[in-house]
Amino acid sequence: MVNYKDLGLVNTKDMFARAIKGGYAIPAFNFNNMEQLQAIIKAAVETKSPVILQVSKGARNYANQTLLRYMAEGAVAYAKELGCEHPEIVLHLDHGDSFELCKSCVDLGFSSVMIDGSHLPYEENVALTKKVVEYAHQFDVTVEGELGVLAGVEDEVSAEHHTYTNPEEVIDFATRTGCDSLAISIGTSHGAYKFKPEQCHVDPATGRLVPPPLAFDVLDAVMEKLPGFPIVLHGSSSVPQEYVDMINQYGGKLEAAIGIPEEELRKAAKSAVCKINIDSDSRLAMTAAVRRVFAEKPAEFDPRKYLGPARDEMEKMYKHKILNVLGSDGKLAQC
Repeated sequence: MVNYKDLGLVNTKDMFARAIKGGYAIPAFNFNNMEQLQAIIKAAVETKSPVILQVSKGARNYANQTLLRYMAEGAVAYAKELGCEHPEIVLHLDHGDSFELCKSCVDLGFSSVMIDGSHLPYEENVALTKKVVEYAHQFDVTVEGELGVLAGVEDEVSAEHHTYTNPEEVIDFATRTGCDSLAISIGTSHGAYKFKPEQCHVDPATGRLVPPPLAFDVLDAVMEKLPGFPIVLHGSSSVPQEYVDMINQYGGKLEAAIGIPEEELRKAAKSAVCKINIDSDSRLAMTAAVRRVFAEKPAEFDPRKYLGPARDEMEKMYKHKILNVLGSDGKLAQC
């Protein structure tokens, strides 16, 4: 059993309470490798932001669970080395799909876990989430549950259609499960293809596809039922057009890739939404930078020469999200 506090990590409880009170959201960035982790920590330190390091089931299998524990411990030490004496870093399991997976993460030093039973019948979702909560809370590990289904594909999470969260269920779910935060569905989607072209309209000025608006009426109804309760948005990458264009310019093929407009995420961040998940934007930034290096320098074979620029591009993107979308800059309890 590894206690996350011995790794220098924190859980989400205090940072979420401050975020709700302050009208901003904590960045939850998924990572799979060292370059992503370096970029996240540098961006968080330089902007003085709390940060959630998210690991999916697929990323855990890719990176190795033991290495992840030491990477998280190293991330805390790296933040201190960069000048942040009191970093606030969470290691979070994203979309845990079983009690056994969540338990394993708790036992290996994760400070927060998500149990996603949203694909199950309601009562089964309640029972599974409650079981994870009862185990995790013994070790002061926070738990995120989910109501509603997000469409799209990312890692091992896939759904053809989304189902909006039913506000009438949230009080019962939060009360019976004891979860610390709740992921809801209001129209965000996983992956770089969040909407089908027929769901969008064309901006006559730019010719770009414009996605349908998020269902803020559902969010408002949830907040009315659970005032002050931490709400989470998954599938909230914006799929920046500059990265899509760069990837396509240098040999890629991303057609009709579209994300969530940043102005909608800024609006959500000012509400009870205190955690916003971003994964695809990091993948796009990394892929765009790597493709550019290979196109401009086809003889290059030193990984540092293409992963270094990719790391720099991701750091720039993370800083932008913190400063201009989520508003979590300067929000550390202690610098």
